[in-house]
Amino acid sequence: MNSAIELEGVGWSAGGKGFQLRDVSLRVPMGSIYGFLGPNGSGKTTTIRMFMGMMKPDRGRISVLGRTVPKEMKQILGRVGYVPERPHVYPSLTVREQIKVHSAHYDLWDQGWCNELVSRLHLDPSRKISRMSKGETGKLLLLLALSQRPELLVLDEPTDGLDPVVRRDVLTAVLDYVSEKNATVFISSHLVHELERICDWVGVMDGGRLVAELPMQSFKNGIKRLRVANAPEVPIEIPFTLLSRARDNGRGSIETWIVRDWEPPMRYYFDGVGATVRDVIDLDLEEGFVELLRSSRPQHTNGG
Repeated sequence: MNSAIELEGVGWSAGGKGFQLRDVSLRVPMGSIYGFLGPNGSGKTTTIRMFMGMMKPDRGRISVLGRTVPKEMKQILGRVGYVPERPHVYPSLTVREQIKVHSAHYDLWDQGWCNELVSRLHLDPSRKISRMSKGETGKLLLLLALSQRPELLVLDEPTDGLDPVVRRDVLTAVLDYVSEKNATVFISSHLVHELERICDWVGVMDGGRLVAELPMQSFKNGIKRLRVANAPEVPIEIPFTLLSRARDNGRGSIETWIVRDWEPPMRYYFDGVGATVRDVIDLDLEEGFVELLRSSRPQHTNGG
């Protein structure tokens, strides 16, 4: 499987007791729409800055579109469209002037496509950026990235704080571009449901670590809540990943297990250890996301 972005053992520390990236290894398949999920402060933007060459890792290896970061960033950047978390436009310019400034830096700039996007995203070329709403600025940033005709589109929280109509316009433009160009998209967000309908791969960050990376379909279908009777005290050689378990209050021998990588034939495991699966309950994407985060964090107990 060819990777558009590949990180292997990437680590970085702010120093002292500050934030750290902890041996992050991820692979973004070429042609995929990869959702990068995690709560605010989990390390999503820091990871993006690493593979965009804006920060240097303390250790590890990074490649983008088959080229080494940061050594070959000049060749990489001409093929990448980037919408950062914070706008990188000049407030004193109009939309038309900002487009002219930005286009001068890209050999593959497509002015005809740019003009079409101005119309499709309902932007006024004569409007000063300082007088634009957050939603209008977000659409301008996407227009600048798409007009480069990139092979890889990197979006860092592109719809954060936007109203539902603008979010729909932004995501529709991204999907239309992907279907036409077969580009790769890496989109970071903490809005789980927003990514559910567009992504085919997902990576989950928490506390500077990549706690999961898998196809979206596996993420949606493979995390379950089980109600188990007579569960073994110490499970051995389980065929799935046990994220958490808890005894149901007032239900005697019944426990609730949250599991990952579940498949229906795995019920037979419980028959072999004298237990019974009473229910297998689907979790929605947000519930699965929360359970992954909960299971990845240290469990604290009160001392006596």
